[in-house]
Amino acid sequence: MTRTVVVTGLGTTSPVGGDVPTTWGALLAGTSGIARMTHDWVEQLNTQIAGEVAVEPSEVLERVQARRLDRSGQFAMIAALEAWADSGLAAADEAESGPDRERVAVVCATGIGGVTTLLSNYDALITKGPRRVSPLAVPMLMPNSAAANVGLRIGAKAAVSAPVSACASGNEGIALGIDMIRLGRADVVLAGGTEAAVHALPMAAFGNMMALSKRNDEPELASRPWDVDRDGFVLGEGAGMVVLESAEHAAARGARVYAEAAGAGITADSHDIAQPDPQGHGALRAVKRALAESGLEPGDIKHINAHATSTPQGDVTEALAIRNALGPAADQVVLTATKSMTGHLLGAAGALESIATILALHHRVVPPTINLDTIDEGVDLDIATKPRDLPAGDLAALNNSFGFGGHNVALAFRTG
Repeated sequence: MTRTVVVTGLGTTSPVGGDVPTTWGALLAGTSGIARMTHDWVEQLNTQIAGEVAVEPSEVLERVQARRLDRSGQFAMIAALEAWADSGLAAADEAESGPDRERVAVVCATGIGGVTTLLSNYDALITKGPRRVSPLAVPMLMPNSAAANVGLRIGAKAAVSAPVSACASGNEGIALGIDMIRLGRADVVLAGGTEAAVHALPMAAFGNMMALSKRNDEPELASRPWDVDRDGFVLGEGAGMVVLESAEHAAARGARVYAEAAGAGITADSHDIAQPDPQGHGALRAVKRALAESGLEPGDIKHINAHATSTPQGDVTEALAIRNALGPAADQVVLTATKSMTGHLLGAAGALESIATILALHHRVVPPTINLDTIDEGVDLDIATKPRDLPAGDLAALNNSFGFGGHNVALAFRTG
């Protein structure tokens, strides 16, 4: 018998807030976290704006701990500890009544991993010689570093994993956590994603791909999902982590439940390394698989937090996929694109947006999409530009994430 999976804890550090309550409040208020950067390397770039975290890790983590983690690992640790505390498991640990660690797992995904550690140590190697390379460089830069350190911190012994599937990574991390619980491999999984790629090299590379917005003089207006004047995405950074539990485990300890993690759909385009299938077939199949795995019908879906990065092709392709996947029921769905406020967190995007989706169900209100002045004629969907109340009764929602390589992941959540 397939076990029901529920969400009992949430944690984040994002461009609009250093924790979940602050981030959620900012999203509801339509607050942009995009600003002009002040790094000394910014002036040489065509794109000089980004969504940097609202609260620096140095304000949250102990200095010694922070120095042993790449910036992406710092973000993951902050989000993980908030989620663990929010679930009540940190208090249970203090009371020596916490979960069996052999039944606890961690899945922390990333798109790029420890790029800042890699590049800073390469700079040290070239300018100062081999002896100036940190002995901790490899444990800090490896893509599984964040997952491993979070696993060590909470004592996870069931498994520690680090999926890497570009901008779909965060959602894939949560999907893997759902599967682990359903298959009986764990009772509790701390799952999500992290990314810290606001650095000259990734930004130059994305810029040379013509993927980034160049609205340097209006940073808060730069991320414009579905708008006819969109000119590319805005790079963001941060992390999102959720505590997943079997419903039985959560009930046994009297945990508060935000929502049920009902299922996932994972597909591949097999089309191009960077561009989505223009007909959206892979995204469509991901949505349909998420519905089938969750036992949901198109008409059950009332809200979608879309991938919607603010790129010319991607936004329209996703809209087409949603329309074709849901059919007439798409008319009853309220969409939002929280990337309009946070920017695109790459491997952490799906995790942060899953948190927004879960809270939309929990509080029955959809955050707005900002900067949508004139909707693209290729987008035939209902998009919230102001906070929108969701109806009473049972609700279900989707969160979409798509990534370079043709990775597609749709997650389905419903009221618990």
